[in-house]
Amino acid sequence: MISVEKIGGTSMSRFDEVLKNIMLRDPKNIYGRVYVVSAYSGVTNQLLEHKKTGEPGVYARFAGGGDYATALEALTRRLKSINAELQPVGLDLAVADGFIEKRMHELHGYLDSMRHVLASGYVRRESVLLAAREMLAAVGEAHSAFNSVEILKGKGVKALLLDLSGFDDDDPLTIDERIHKSFQGVDVSSQVVVVTGYTKGVEGIMREFDRGYSEVTFSKVAVELKADEAVIHKEFHLSSADPELVGAKNAVVVGRTNFDVADQLADVGMEAIHPKASKPMELAGIAIRLKNTFEPNHPGTLITKDYVGTKARIEVIAGSPKVTALEIHDPSMVGTVGFDLGVMEIFKRHGVSYILKATNANSITHVIWDKAVRSAFLEELENQYELVSAVPSAIVCVIGTNIAFPGVLARAAQALAAEKINVNAFSQSLRQTNMQFVINRDDYKKAVAALNDALCLHSL
Repeated sequence: MISVEKIGGTSMSRFDEVLKNIMLRDPKNIYGRVYVVSAYSGVTNQLLEHKKTGEPGVYARFAGGGDYATALEALTRRLKSINAELQPVGLDLAVADGFIEKRMHELHGYLDSMRHVLASGYVRRESVLLAAREMLAAVGEAHSAFNSVEILKGKGVKALLLDLSGFDDDDPLTIDERIHKSFQGVDVSSQVVVVTGYTKGVEGIMREFDRGYSEVTFSKVAVELKADEAVIHKEFHLSSADPELVGAKNAVVVGRTNFDVADQLADVGMEAIHPKASKPMELAGIAIRLKNTFEPNHPGTLITKDYVGTKARIEVIAGSPKVTALEIHDPSMVGTVGFDLGVMEIFKRHGVSYILKATNANSITHVIWDKAVRSAFLEELENQYELVSAVPSAIVCVIGTNIAFPGVLARAAQALAAEKINVNAFSQSLRQTNMQFVINRDDYKKAVAALNDALCLHSL
């Protein structure tokens, strides 16, 4: 039996518990397991830029012509301090520090060379910056994977490092080719294999998948090995609602769901798994189990292709307060065939996708992410159509595999009305896996709590 397991960054930063709860939990079942590891928590932010705040990391300073050398030195100290924290669980500090010093020294040299190439003006700036971003991103996973293998070996476990970052080779391989080549001749059944979450490929994994790349590697490895099971270990359960919004005692573990629901969650930024990672496993018939690293006895949530709840129930309340409701009103829309095609062409030119779309005779409302609301985009829409309104909003979704039953919409609307929350727009498709409510931004937390209480905590 082959198990491919992804371990998230927050979990990796508590590696003593990863050892106890995952890797060494069952002494009779240590081997035959492949671990795809993320960088330690916060490291990728320091390498690139902070995912939430935008605070510049090494890459952002390099791209902006700033002092990346000082940032690189600070990062090296941070990585070595992480090594020191792992010494009590069995990491050989001299070996670990030697690895990171060598890697960071070489990386500094590469960045200096890239800076000179950029200054020459002979190559496209975008291409050089992409290469720098890819190279930097790879460091975090190489660091955590190397340490994991060294610690396991120190405990007498037969372990192998598969560094897919390709830092020292020039092989022009695609991501799939590199993964396939790396596993040739590897006996997974007789050892623990630790794989970097970053995979080097000519297409650029960051360019293709941005910060979701470690889950993409996990997916591709699971498909390559025809895994019997695929597990994602995170610091939380997939629950009926965010425990920080509704309180831990009111967040019910989902338990079972399907890939359709996982897609709905990803669409509003609550990724059970990156959608481009889940598709290959869905097509290959590989189920995914989401587990809480720190509750190893809990079975977690199993995601399969064909699961539909035997009883009508709401599985997840999710959404975001960081969206904008963009409404286009134009009297000429009535009876005009293909009117919205022109709107979509503008969206496509500016690289904007939408979460929700609702229409009437002369208006179309799209809900888009706040970060997509750029002046050039709005200006083109305003020049084309009579009235364009951009309203800061929140979206809250009622999601489940079996929510197609009478009264659920009325119950959801009543729960919102009881909290004096107005619904500004609404959408639901015939498939009936997701009801989407657009509300005022200030009402988001209250709405999630109200819907969770009305639909998830009590029988329907």
